Amino acid sequence: MGEYLDVLVVGAGISGIGAGFHLQDKCPGRSYAILEARDAVGGTWDLFRYPGVRSDSDMHTLGYGFRPWRGAKAIADGASILQYLKDTAREFGIDKHIRTGERVVRADWSTREALWHVTVDRSDGETRHYCCRFLFLCTGYYRYDRGYMPDFPGREDFGGQIVHPQFWTEDIDWAGKRVVVIGSGATAVTLVPALAEKAAHVTMLQRSPSYMIARPSRDGFSDKLHRILPERLASGLVRWKNVLLQQFFFNLARKRPEKVKAHLIGLVQEQLGSEYDTATHFTPRYNPWDERLCLVSDADLFQALRSGAASIVTGTIDRFTREGIRLAAGEVVEADLVVSATGLEMQLASDMEISVDGAQVRLSDSVAYKGMMYSDVPNFASSFGYTNASWTLKVDLTCAYVCRLLNAMKARGMRQVTPRLAEPVGEEPLLDFSSGYIQRGLSQFPRQGDREPWRVNQSYLRDVIGLRYGGIDREMEFSNPAS
Repeated sequence: MGEYLDVLVVGAGISGIGAGFHLQDKCPGRSYAILEARDAVGGTWDLFRYPGVRSDSDMHTLGYGFRPWRGAKAIADGASILQYLKDTAREFGIDKHIRTGERVVRADWSTREALWHVTVDRSDGETRHYCCRFLFLCTGYYRYDRGYMPDFPGREDFGGQIVHPQFWTEDIDWAGKRVVVIGSGATAVTLVPALAEKAAHVTMLQRSPSYMIARPSRDGFSDKLHRILPERLASGLVRWKNVLLQQFFFNLARKRPEKVKAHLIGLVQEQLGSEYDTATHFTPRYNPWDERLCLVSDADLFQALRSGAASIVTGTIDRFTREGIRLAAGEVVEADLVVSATGLEMQLASDMEISVDGAQVRLSDSVAYKGMMYSDVPNFASSFGYTNASWTLKVDLTCAYVCRLLNAMKARGMRQVTPRLAEPVGEEPLLDFSSGYIQRGLSQFPRQGDREPWRVNQSYLRDVIGLRYGGIDREMEFSNPAS
């Protein structure tokens, strides 16, 4: 049987630590453990070590609602975020429930027992077994063991070093070197100004531009409120202010894309001057919020471009050469170090094998229920954040909803809860986002339906109403299978 726990949480990053708090707060008395495959907590914020790594959302919404962020900067560096997560786990005793070096490889549901049987590979080479009443995945959505690296022709001819930022190490030296960063997403936008501080020159080589917007790293509104109001009240007001502003801007972008597009490009033009070629380097082919906007903290990327420490080249790569990268147009961008900020590889459930009563389950064949559970899979949920807002906003709501289900099961004397489609739904991709890494990985994910509760809301306001205060019985089967 293995060790029994009421709830088994998989992943000790920002979602898993949040799950630990909610279980303790809303489901007292239930036993739980958090299993982490790596030998450290923090997830993304412990893994990513590249220069300048920082949040791409404001910390007043990326931080937890139950422990508001009080760092000096609203756009925070990775080390500060990691420390915040560790401090949160320690303050609430969540760290005592975390078991590192334990990778879940298989989960088998038994209806007769109303239990998940979970197989774990430990980092010391041993295999361990658990059984639990409810399995809660907080593993994120991308592979930790590799990032996406295109098969660039001629890589073996390059005389310098090529590195993916997901695997940056402290011994990489870029001082005084010519650096090329391939990509135009959030990672590239962060890397370029950080590398430009010591490099001879940094070139951001992009196939196509992204939308960018500069924001100060400090939130002046937050600073003012915290001087005159109690901390909890001030933090709550700042959090809601940022949520409402973000939702307003997202909705405006969807309703009036051309107006928002012109506004964003105009702001970049103001940063770089009227002579800069924003039509080539800062005018994407897609509409705002078809992909995530890139946040430029304190306008540091624009400062690097204005100073000449960095530049942007827009074009298609033909092949690597000994000296650097040759473009399809014939230009060669010389480099000593190439950083391939070309994206992530997505995965769901950390590629663990899942079965229900002996039948293998492919989550990609299921329909997502409220963006967190899966049709016909009992006592199983996963935490998946927003694409258009801070990840943790949805995490907090998901964790609280799982606790509502657990408490309802206990109150009703039921051991099993399963989302069931009452009637067929029109199926759509889980994520309506055109980013390359999303499109490459969508086939691994479940679909969403064209109606509630099978539709995934990318709206915090709607989810607050539906998940925090809405009913829990709609197309949800509570049962008590005979043992």
